[in-house]
Order: sequence, then C-alpha cells, then structure tokens
Amino acid sequence: MCANAETTRVPKKNVRDDKRGDFIALAIVLILAVGLGWWLLAPRRAHQHPKRVSVTPATTHPQQLETRAPVTPAPIATPAVTPSPLASATMRAAEGAPKLALIVDDCGQWIDTERGFIALSIPVTLSVLPDVHYTSLIAGEAAGAGKGVMLHLPMETLSGLNPGPGKVTTEMTDSEIAQQVEADLAQVPLAAGVNNHEGSKASADERVMDDVVDVLAKHRNLFFIDSRTNAASVGERAAQSRGVPTAARDVFLDNQASVDYTISQLKEAAAIARRTGSAIAIGHPRPTTLEAVRDMIPELQASGIEFVLARDLVSSDPR
Repeated sequence: MCANAETTRVPKKNVRDDKRGDFIALAIVLILAVGLGWWLLAPRRAHQHPKRVSVTPATTHPQQLETRAPVTPAPIATPAVTPSPLASATMRAAEGAPKLALIVDDCGQWIDTERGFIALSIPVTLSVLPDVHYTSLIAGEAAGAGKGVMLHLPMETLSGLNPGPGKVTTEMTDSEIAQQVEADLAQVPLAAGVNNHEGSKASADERVMDDVVDVLAKHRNLFFIDSRTNAASVGERAAQSRGVPTAARDVFLDNQASVDYTISQLKEAAAIARRTGSAIAIGHPRPTTLEAVRDMIPELQASGIEFVLARDLVSSDPR
C-alpha cells in the first residue's frame, strides 16, 4: 500500500510561476495596444520625393540667366616689375634709338636660306636679282611677310666677272640702259628701291649712273642704295642730284663665310649706328650669315639697336 501511494501522488502546481507568466502576457498586450493606437492616431503624411535642384545649362540664352549684381573684386597688389632687356630696347627705340637696316643681296637663288631670313622676327630687306629661278617667288613671299623688297640691279664689274642676266654695262647707250633698267624692274614689280649687284665699273661711271637714276626718278617712289662695291662709286651722288631718296652701304657682313666674322661685322654696324644714328649692313643668303644674324638679334636689341627696313634710312639730302 505504501509503495502504490507514493507512485500515484500528483505534485502541487506552482502559483508564483503562473502569476509571472500572466504579467508578461499582459505587458505584451499593452505594448501592442499602445503601438497600434499611435499608428492609428498619428497624422498621415503624403509621400514626398527628394527635392530636385534645377541646374541652368551652359548653353542657356543670356536673357534666361538669373541676373546677379556685379561683384567688384578686391584690389590686388601689383608687384614691381623689372623691364626685360628687350622691353627696354623697345622703349629706347621709341625715343630715337640707333637704327640698323639689314639687306640680303643676291636673293632668288637659294630659296631655303632666303626663307630663313624672311622668318626672322626683325625687319629685313631682300634684294632680288632679275630673271633667276626664284625671282618672283621670293619677292612675293618677302612682301607677304612684311619684309622689304628691292631690285638687285646687275652692273658691269672691273674684273670682267659676269654679274648675270639683266646687267647694265658701260658699253650700252643711254636708251639701252634705260630699257634694261625698266625690264629689270618689271621682273621685280614689288621692289620699293634698287641697289647695285657687283657694278664696280658701272657704278663709277657718271653717265651710266645718271641714266639709271633717271629711270628711278620717273617711278617717283623708288629709292637707290649704293652698295659701294667701288670706293669711287658715284651712285649716291647721282641719286641726290635728281632728288631720288638714297643711302649707302656701311658694312659688308660676310666677306668671309664665317659665323664669328659676321658677328664681328654686325657689332661694327651697330657701333656705326650708335655713332651716327643709323647704319646699313649688306649680307648674302649664306647659312653662316643667317645663323649669325639670328644669334645676335637679342643682344643687339637689348643694347638699344632698332632694326628697320632699308627704305626707312633713305634720304634726298646728303648724309
């Protein structure tokens, strides 16, 4: 009996655990009720898209753009500037700097070197031979680039060396000389003036030079520059006597085909220009001459030399 009684005994229920469970369930119900009430009572909001920013494209017509008051920038302190040598040279040029004209003789034969002179940043005058391969081409290119153009008039030499086609000789009559000069000018119609090519014999002959200058006088605006291939040349004097603007060569740049020699001659020409106010230097289409001139441009400009065209240095009065 005792064993069976112990086997069938039912344990008593735990009252404290039941109360705890009831409390938790009630708390959950209350939380749900509060949340539901908030959701039901809260004001409803319309769905909103993010605010779109309007950007005016760069191509908008100016009248469609918003007008803004102009903004005046604050003053900026300007630092003191030291003028460069080239700028100083330009200032001196404006005040009457010594002037140097470079003439390149014998043009129309060596096109590449001649184009190198045309490409220089300074005024240069190309004196073009008549009736050679590039006569018209190089004269046109030089004029188009703003360089000076002259007729390089072939004239008879003392040595008997042939100066080339279109030459003027002492054996010609007055009318023959006039016709030859006119024909040569027609070969270089862009020429503003003339200088003699060779001509050590013809340029010292008064009759010949009077005939040459008479033709230039008829064209009114043409000038004559005596290349002075002979110290006895009368070309400048003949031009002055007929009122033709004239001048004479001061320095030959390249009796030697040497860069150093030409540089020394350029310095000599610059010295003459400083002493007398101006100078004319004649060179030829040689690579060494082109190199020397190109190298010396900055130095000469920095020292106050102003490069000009040959026509800028002619005058009807004796120098």
